[in-house]
Amino acid sequence: MKDSTTTVYNVEEFQDELIKATLKEVYDILEERGYNPINQLIGYIMSGDPGYISSHKDARKKIRAVERNKIVEVLLRDYMDKN
Repeated sequence: MKDSTTTVYNVEEFQDELIKATLKEVYDILEERGYNPINQLIGYIMSGDPGYISSHKDARKKIRAVERNKIVEVLLRDYMDKN
């Protein structure tokens, strides 16, 4: 007989993980291109200027698919959870 328990997924946690994965991917791409990824990401998050992010491997397109305020929210939540 099958177990009839229902699996509940937390949409917010799923979205947070997608944002983290996107940040990591963009970070790696920027690093690969020889940029300082932290400085570039901070510049983008603070100003909203996509010019801070290289278009190499669609990094700019990927980071722009995520709202900047959601990026800050995820980073802050993750930081606070670890401290």
